[in-house]
Amino acid sequence: MEAISIEHILKNMPSEKNYFGDMWETCLNENKKRFTRSKLRDILKKMEILGYVKKYGHKNEAYYVRNYHYSPEENIGFVNDLTFTYESKINKAMKNLENKKIFLDISKDLNAFKFSKHTKADYEILLEAVSNMFELASSILWTIEDSEDTELKKEMKKCFTQINEFLDETNQKLLNERKTSERILLQRRFSNKIPKAGYLKI
Repeated sequence: MEAISIEHILKNMPSEKNYFGDMWETCLNENKKRFTRSKLRDILKKMEILGYVKKYGHKNEAYYVRNYHYSPEENIGFVNDLTFTYESKINKAMKNLENKKIFLDISKDLNAFKFSKHTKADYEILLEAVSNMFELASSILWTIEDSEDTELKKEMKKCFTQINEFLDETNQKLLNERKTSERILLQRRFSNKIPKAGYLKI
């Protein structure tokens, strides 16, 4: 996976309306090469979820505008709503996975395994929601570093602490009372750290 700077993408959105085709031609990655179209769409989709951009139109006519939270209260409320959404998804998936084997027929080298048909969907929902939570935490860290609003920084630090504690608790519950081979597989998939401030993992 590649670490993508949100700030870098935003710098390539100089216009009021930033059409996808124009962005694809001018927005280069760290190696000075264009992103694939699908990858750039995935980046913009994640940025829209995190509140940095807003998409209008469809397909070739799609364009993006930079989105702004006009007050600290609006920003805090947005982050709290998103945190609650991810926590709800994680809790629901965890409840469905509780006391169930996630993997079947794990090989000795742990590189081959099969999913239980009863847990695969919930496992994938959990993995996606945890990944989204990591990126939200990265976005919060960037706000803390970049903002000059003391009260906003204070509230964002509280949000970050809440997310960290929730993810630690989730990890403990997920690994509790599982066999060694299954624990190792889960630790591999859920050992991703929070990306550095203001970055996405794609």
